[in-house]
Amino acid sequence: DLDEWIDYYNNERTHQGKVCEGRTPMQTLEDGKRIWKEKFIDQT
Repeated sequence: DLDEWIDYYNNERTHQGKVCEGRTPMQTLEDGKRIWKEKFIDQT
């Protein structure tokens, strides 16, 4: 089932790419959002 595969791909399977560094894509997204908020909220 495609939905199950997408869930596995984004939430369980770690990635070895330059940006993910062994994290799952969802972890990378959440970390990026946190960092973005820290940088851009402080500038307003």
